[in-house]
Amino acid sequence: MSVTTVQQMADRVASLMEQRLRVAGKGLREKLRRGGRRLPRKIRREAEYLAEVAELALHPKVQLMLDDARIAAAYDACVKYLNPLGSGDRIKGALIGVGGSIAFALVVVAAGVVGVLWWRGLI
Repeated sequence: MSVTTVQQMADRVASLMEQRLRVAGKGLREKLRRGGRRLPRKIRREAEYLAEVAELALHPKVQLMLDDARIAAAYDACVKYLNPLGSGDRIKGALIGVGGSIAFALVVVAAGVVGVLWWRGLI
């Protein structure tokens, strides 16, 4: 793989991290340092490998020794995980989460009211 291809892969993963995880930083290495803990262990390992390879690909002699299949596999794993969902799905998930929290709070309050009424002997 050429230097530009590997660098483009690293830049794509970095931009996906910025979109999906809201992580700021200049490059993939810095974004991993800031927000890598939010990624699953396997994806973080693959992204770290991709960041390392992006730096190594700048050296012509080392570039010949890089494993293209491993780089492609690391890139595919990162993109597959970080590929953002549609905005409609994110909004729907957020609304379901808020609705579930409100419903749980109402059930707890209703149980508390019934409990207090029963304790006072009004029921």
